Amino acid sequence: MAQEPSPALLGVIRVIDRFTDSTGLIISLLAIPLVAAVGYEVIARYVFHAPTTWAYDLTYMLYGGLFMLGAAYALHKGAHVRTDFFWDKFSTRTKGIIDTTSYIIFFFPALIILGYIGLHEAIYSFNLGEESDQTPWRPLLWPFKAIIPIACLLLLIQGISELIKSIYAARTGIELEQKEKVEV
Repeated sequence: MAQEPSPALLGVIRVIDRFTDSTGLIISLLAIPLVAAVGYEVIARYVFHAPTTWAYDLTYMLYGGLFMLGAAYALHKGAHVRTDFFWDKFSTRTKGIIDTTSYIIFFFPALIILGYIGLHEAIYSFNLGEESDQTPWRPLLWPFKAIIPIACLLLLIQGISELIKSIYAARTGIELEQKEKVEV
């Protein structure tokens, strides 16, 4: 008979997953100003022949923020790339062992290092008053650079939930959560 997960374990997973769902929804709202900025630039450039000085910087910052901050939500939903050709052939227990090992050896250490370096880069950029040199608008770069440690923190939080699920799958051979199948 399969061992039922403890209510405390399930509670931790549910709290983290709900947090990631909520932050994912909020982060997805970055698509609205992104689409608005691109739309405005297209109309200004091609209809009025008056391109903006700010659209390029704003769009790469919004898109970069959307991409990086949405990574934890993608992890939660199983939307990151895997070699499904091999992965689908593994048992749930084998998948759990591979995921557990990968989270402990690669995922957490890499994110801690990236978050640490990213935080120092953002602080340095803030102290320097660093500006973009891509366009004449020259926006401050520290808010954009601050996205990296924030994204790492969100990934680390969701990673805890995924590690718990992986350990459970490795021990019992039962998945606590079915990932949504994302077809490309």
